[in-house]
Amino acid sequence: MALSPQASRERSRIAALSRSRSDDDPELNAARRDFLAAKAEAYIKKVLAEAPPLSDEQRNALAELLAPIRQTRAGGGA
Repeated sequence: MALSPQASRERSRIAALSRSRSDDDPELNAARRDFLAAKAEAYIKKVLAEAPPLSDEQRNALAELLAPIRQTRAGGGA
């Protein structure tokens, strides 16, 4: 699967930052995180576009997969 424009930009950002930053650099780590998020978003959109409409139960189950992330951010974590 080809990269989305956003994922491609994030991959380029990683390449640029990795030239002069250490592996534990916060901005480089943020770029890596953003790249993986962009790839996941593109994949989810592709799967949903090809699938029949989800039921409310299926949609809620999928949203729950992301709930712990939202709770962590709201609580001041990651």
